[in-house]
Amino acid sequence: MKNDRIIIFDTTLRDGEQCPGASMNLREKLEVARQLARLKVDVIEAGFPVISDGDFQSVQTIAREIKGPVIAGLARCTAKDIDAAAAAVKPAGKRARIHVFLATSKIHREFKLGKAQDEIVRLAVEGVARAKGYVDNVEFSPEDGSRTEPEFLVEVCKAVVAAGATTVNIPDTVGWAVPDQFGALIQRLHDSVPEFQSGKAVISVHCHNDLGLAVANSLAAVQAGARQIECTVNGIGERAGNTSLEEVVMALRTRGDFFTGFACGVNTREIVKASRLVSRMSGLVVQRNKAIVGENAFAHSAGIHQDGILKKRETYEIMDPQDVGWGQTELPLTKHSGRAAVAARLRHLGFKLSDADLNALFVRFKQVGDKKKFVYDDDLAALVEGMMTEVAETWSLDYLHVTSGNQTVPTATVRLKKMNGQKGETEYAQDAGIGDGPVDAALKAIDRLTGTTGKLMDYALRAVSQGKDALGEVTAKVDFGNGDLVTGKGASTDVIEASARAYLNAVNRHLGQRQAASKNGRQP
Repeated sequence: MKNDRIIIFDTTLRDGEQCPGASMNLREKLEVARQLARLKVDVIEAGFPVISDGDFQSVQTIAREIKGPVIAGLARCTAKDIDAAAAAVKPAGKRARIHVFLATSKIHREFKLGKAQDEIVRLAVEGVARAKGYVDNVEFSPEDGSRTEPEFLVEVCKAVVAAGATTVNIPDTVGWAVPDQFGALIQRLHDSVPEFQSGKAVISVHCHNDLGLAVANSLAAVQAGARQIECTVNGIGERAGNTSLEEVVMALRTRGDFFTGFACGVNTREIVKASRLVSRMSGLVVQRNKAIVGENAFAHSAGIHQDGILKKRETYEIMDPQDVGWGQTELPLTKHSGRAAVAARLRHLGFKLSDADLNALFVRFKQVGDKKKFVYDDDLAALVEGMMTEVAETWSLDYLHVTSGNQTVPTATVRLKKMNGQKGETEYAQDAGIGDGPVDAALKAIDRLTGTTGKLMDYALRAVSQGKDALGEVTAKVDFGNGDLVTGKGASTDVIEASARAYLNAVNRHLGQRQAASKNGRQP
């Protein structure tokens, strides 16, 4: 029987997180993983365990706490990588997958690896066999598969399937492929490897968007025999990104007349929620005209379009916005709302908080409630997500006062508090700074107090909800001199305060990374 179910393999937490400035901490990754489980993706690639202690811990925690999807860990074809991946995904039990990869294209063989074809095949087989000793579910990826000689790619696929690979993923690593050519390649592999035809092994594709063709290439591959699509929420990832989960899923669903019989198990009503969560956790803003999840995706400004929509929605909308999670009713809270009401709303939004976290959030909720009439779902989500971004707070904001205007020098007075771990006491430090504007002045004061020197490389401010009293959410990307961008986030009804909180969050992350590097004997 022909298998037309498409497996959705989400790599937001691995390839998506590799996007510059998109790094997430453990709590953020775990919250994204919970949402991916609610989205009902089939596979979550939780990370690359061997690259850092943090990545190992993230994969292991997700494997232990997330139920439902298969949990995969990435590994190169080396014993160290595979052993680390096996240990990290072990808590997932029978839902564990090890995903091993090795470059196969001529340019990678010659200039990156310096290895001949027969050696590549040997290493691939050894890697798969080692992974198979740990788990039944093994995936192999010939890196830069779309630029690999087709006859050699067939040889590699046959060898790794014989060694025990249950999925063979063909990556378009550099976004070089075009749909007709890529579809023909997948068709050739499908026709050349008996296990792909019988269903004993699955062909997967992992497409990058350098030419804007990732979704088109993935869909062409499905028509040619691929039954797994690797993708990310919002299409985030290296360089121009990956195949967009929401686009490929809704293309299959909306154009079922063309993609006849194909189906996947994604709960599409969770798509918008997943998009917003990933955007906030990664600090990568979704463009307004992004398909499916952009703010303009279902907006109609032309009079002719509006008239048509009013008469019959299908005249100008090929999808129902509610099918992807737009337009859901929300019940705004107020400063008079109690802890139970806040907890119930959080459960509705899908957040899982400990009693300690709920207590801390309730304090912030009351602070916001005192400043605005209604606290909407997006406000509440921003507060929760702000907690997820927190690291061990070396410094926290205690007081902020700014003076500014077009006839005065912008000045900021900042008081920070610092917990003295040895004495168990709270210390306070206060200073003032001047700058080109109130935000610049506040950040310079923070630098003086914390002894850091950060260069603001990117700054984004968005209104979280509606109204003039909307909560402002700031995402700041800061370079502290080593070239690596550190992302900080902060939210407040006052945009100057939100900016200071975001910058201070980045400072704390930087100090935490420097301390961890020092303990491990690495250069900070």
